[in-house]
Amino acid sequence: MLGWVIAGHDDYAQKMLEALEQRFGPQPQCCAVNFWKGLSTNMLSRMMCDALHHCCSGDGVIFLTDITGDAPYRTAALMNHKHEHCEVISGVTLPLLIIMREQRENVSSEAFRQRIVELGGEAVSSLWHQQQKNPPFLLLHK
Repeated sequence: MLGWVIAGHDDYAQKMLEALEQRFGPQPQCCAVNFWKGLSTNMLSRMMCDALHHCCSGDGVIFLTDITGDAPYRTAALMNHKHEHCEVISGVTLPLLIIMREQRENVSSEAFRQRIVELGGEAVSSLWHQQQKNPPFLLLHK
């Protein structure tokens, strides 16, 4: 099963997780990380790292963030490079998470990424999709 780390500003993440649990019961391998005003990015990084390790069973972890390019997204993007089968998604909404909830159990992290971005439309993106638009800079030596 894919782990989920829901991360966002203020109580966004906790409210998303609470809404899922209210409707479907406890969500295994799922954590909420709230980025409160005044919280350092170092502390956010530690909290997200703890959540990653708590949610990971070896099948992969999906970071579900609120805003592309903001602190929770950037922090997840840094962790993405250190862990296999780790995806970073932005622009998630509760209806989208409800649709994707069952797919956690039987798809790869890459397939999950593709499906959630397709379903979410223009408001939803992933780190992978952003990197395809803006490939990394390559230094060419002569």
